[in-house]
Amino acid sequence: MSHAGTLFIVSAPSGAGKTSLLRDLLALDPRISLSVSHTTRAMRPGEEDGVHYHFVDVAAFERLVELDVFIEHARVFDNYYGTSAQALSEQLSLGQDVVVEIDWQGARQVRQRFPEAVSVFIAAPSIEALRERLRGRGQDSEEIVARRMRDARTELSHYPEYDYLVINDNFEEALRQLQCIVVAERLRTERQARANQASLESMLVE
Repeated sequence: MSHAGTLFIVSAPSGAGKTSLLRDLLALDPRISLSVSHTTRAMRPGEEDGVHYHFVDVAAFERLVELDVFIEHARVFDNYYGTSAQALSEQLSLGQDVVVEIDWQGARQVRQRFPEAVSVFIAAPSIEALRERLRGRGQDSEEIVARRMRDARTELSHYPEYDYLVINDNFEEALRQLQCIVVAERLRTERQARANQASLESMLVE
């Protein structure tokens, strides 16, 4: 019998290393998968439609909003992002743990619909490190880096709303901490009790 999976909300300022950490976490743990969001931003090199995101134009995205398809949606850096409530529920009902990678605004919306969700915030060790990482990408102008830094401070101000805080100073250590969070949540008494109900009850019968 399958049991509902755990929903993990993961947020971070741009440049904190969230995407790389989640990529490696998913590669190491087949029991957890990434929720595939819809977005209006352009596809980047190496990305695939339906794998990294569902890429749609603004008109299509707005139609989905009108149809109340999304559990959360937000505008980030002039682009729209949204998570399908139905797709998320289907993944969880199959017993799969799912990660939703969203900003603090989306996290609030998801928690309203899934109050049992586990939330994790990933931060850089310092504002200087964050600035260096953004510049090191070589993808953005100084103007865009400055804008991302302002938005990063806003995002960071919401870390107290999350269940866990991971400081990505050392990548391997931060990855290990993420793995520990996932394992600890799977071992919570209520989840273990649901998954092992028959065997636990049989041990209580004399």
